[in-house]
Amino acid sequence: MASIQSRKETNTLIIDFYFQGIRCREQTLLTDTPTNRKRLGKLVDRLEEQINQGTFNYREFFPTSKNAKKFDLPEPELTTAAGAVSNLGRPPVGETPLFKEFANTWYDEKSIEWRKSHKKTVRDDIDKRLVPQFGERAVGSITKADILAFRADLAKVQARGKNQTLSNPRINKILNPLRQILCEAADRFDFRTPFQNIKQLRVKRTDVEPFSLDEVKTIIDTVRADYKNYFTVRFFTGMRTGEVHGLKWKYVDFDRRLILVRETVVDGEETYTKTDSSQREIQMSQLVFDALKAQEKGTRQLSDFVFCNRTGQPLDYKNVNNRVWKPLLRHLGLKVRRPYQCRHTAATLWLGAGENPEWIARQLGHTTTEMLFRVYSRYVPNLTRRDGSAFERLLVSTLGPSTTTNAQGEG
Repeated sequence: MASIQSRKETNTLIIDFYFQGIRCREQTLLTDTPTNRKRLGKLVDRLEEQINQGTFNYREFFPTSKNAKKFDLPEPELTTAAGAVSNLGRPPVGETPLFKEFANTWYDEKSIEWRKSHKKTVRDDIDKRLVPQFGERAVGSITKADILAFRADLAKVQARGKNQTLSNPRINKILNPLRQILCEAADRFDFRTPFQNIKQLRVKRTDVEPFSLDEVKTIIDTVRADYKNYFTVRFFTGMRTGEVHGLKWKYVDFDRRLILVRETVVDGEETYTKTDSSQREIQMSQLVFDALKAQEKGTRQLSDFVFCNRTGQPLDYKNVNNRVWKPLLRHLGLKVRRPYQCRHTAATLWLGAGENPEWIARQLGHTTTEMLFRVYSRYVPNLTRRDGSAFERLLVSTLGPSTTTNAQGEG
């Protein structure tokens, strides 16, 4: 892990990190100040990300560094006098284990960090995609050309249950464990990762599709009675699906009108929230407070979970989606979309109502407002239809209506 240190003699900052098992220290001309540390921290984050992804090029990052020559890429192939081809920078094949063996080692070491659902996804990709392609190859013999050919083949595979090929995001997800496996092998067995300079496929930005307030009212008024409280909470708290399904009564504080997001349910497994910042307290509006009070009468004595099935177990996402959500939208003539759009709807309604963006970010579990403005801001004019009205109200309340009227007349 990279760190930022200070050279005592000059009071300038140094980047200290490991690359391919070698400790590297790069001097900067920045003096040791909080501002410069923050500035350099962004560079360090990018450096670590590229090292983890196997795309780090030392000379491109530090072009004048004396260390760069240690990591310069060798010519990939040289033809000997006898016409044989030698592969520089790669150990003899016999010195590295088979891919299938090292992939299992890597999985056993890393899976302890993951959720059950992520373990299953990675395991499936290794067993069904990566091992059939590379399993019998020595891990040190896999080349950049092999990876690019594999990626090209994936782009021709038909997606399961769809009349189209695998999407770029899906291909990237399949290649991510391959990248990590080969980068880890390269670090352990001292050869250059074949993933050098292979970037992820470009992913098209996906627009969110929130519901209007009128559509929300129609959905809540029409949905089955036993799901009315459920969707009220989803639409007006911005909770993720797993957070709603993992909500327990012990995390509902009626006295302070707070919902404490502490656990989540994914694929039927109770687990930690998506990130540390997802651990948060959501303020209940009156609508949410009333919905939870009504729900309390039905499930408080039946289960620890606020929303549960008849046996007291947390709701199943696929069951809710296929048997309640999609049929309801079709019945109402609304475009079918994921229940996750309830979360996006809450964000746009809060923004449209003029709530403080920092407060909204906290309610959603975001650490900053950056994502809020990047993803949702364009929906605010469509919701209010009164751009600039907040500023106009400020002028009226401060200067009086006559002042603004006169100013408009002079214009």
